[in-house]
Amino acid sequence: MTTAARFSVSTTALSRLALANIVANVMIVVTGGAVRLTASGLGCPTWPRCTDASYTATPEMGLHGAIEFGNRLLTFAVGIVALAVVVAVLLHRPRRRGLLPLAVAVLLGIPAQAVIGGITVLTNLNPWVVGLHFLASMVVIAVAYVLWRRTTEPDGPAVLVVPGPLRTLAVITTVVSAAVLVIGTWVTGSGPHAGDGGAARNGLDPEQASQIHADGVFLLIGLSIALVFAFRAAGAAGPARAALVLVAVEAGQGVIGYVQYFTNLPALLVGAHMLGSCLVLLATLAVLRSTRERRPATSAHDAASTHDAPTESAAPVAV
Repeated sequence: MTTAARFSVSTTALSRLALANIVANVMIVVTGGAVRLTASGLGCPTWPRCTDASYTATPEMGLHGAIEFGNRLLTFAVGIVALAVVVAVLLHRPRRRGLLPLAVAVLLGIPAQAVIGGITVLTNLNPWVVGLHFLASMVVIAVAYVLWRRTTEPDGPAVLVVPGPLRTLAVITTVVSAAVLVIGTWVTGSGPHAGDGGAARNGLDPEQASQIHADGVFLLIGLSIALVFAFRAAGAAGPARAALVLVAVEAGQGVIGYVQYFTNLPALLVGAHMLGSCLVLLATLAVLRSTRERRPATSAHDAASTHDAPTESAAPVAV
C-alpha cells in the first residue's frame, strides 16, 4: 500500500467533515447572538486581548466577561474544524476540482470574522459593523454549503435540470433572500438588543425598518411558492421538493418573527430568529443548487444526450 493510499480520506469522511463545517459556522452565529442578547458584547472591552492586561476573562468581569470570552474561544474550535476540512481535501483521492479553494476560503473566513468581531468591540458595538459581522458569517456559511455539496459531486460539467427561465427565477429568489438578510440587520440595529447598555443604535425607525423587512419576506415567500408550482409544472421533482422545504422554513421563520415583534423582542425568540436566518439561507441555496447537477466528465455530446430533464438546453452552466 502506498503512502498516499494509506493516508487518503474517503468521500464519506470528507462529506461529513464538510457538513460539520456548516454546523460549526451556524453555531458561532447562534453563540454570537447569545453574546449580544445577554448584553455581553463588551464583556471583553478590548481586542485582541480581553482586557488591557489579559487575553482571558478575569473573575472580576463576571458573567458577561465569561460569555464574551467563551464565544472568542469557540472561534478557535470552528477554525480547527475548517482546518481539518482543508487537510481532508488535500488527502482525498481522487481530488475533485474546486474543493481546495472552497475549503481554504472557509478557513480564511474564520480569522476574517474574528477581525470584524474585534472591530465591533473597538467601535463600541457600532450597529453597522455588528451587521457586517453577521453578514460575513452568512457568506462563510454559504461557501461552506457549496463545499459540502461539491464533495459528493462528480467533476463533469454542471447541467441544467430545469428550463432556463426557472433557473433565473431561482437566482432572483436567492438575491431576494440575501436582501432580506441585509435588511434584517437594519432592523436589529434599530432595536433594543444593542449588546451592551452603552452601545448606540443605527438611528432608523424600528417600525419602518420592520415593515420594510416584512415586505421583503412577503416577496421571498411569494417567489418561493411560485417556484414550487413552476418546478412541479416542469416535472422537476427534486427542485420542487427543495422549494417546498424552503417555503416551510420561511413559514417557521415568519412565525418566529411576528411573535417576537408582538411580544417586545424576547431574547430567546430573537436568538431562534438568528438560527432561522441561517436555515433560510441554506434552504435557499439548496433550491438554487437543485436546478442543476454535475454529470461524470464526458464529452459535451454525451452530456447532452443523457440529459432527460425538462429543460430548454443541456449546455453546461457555471455555478
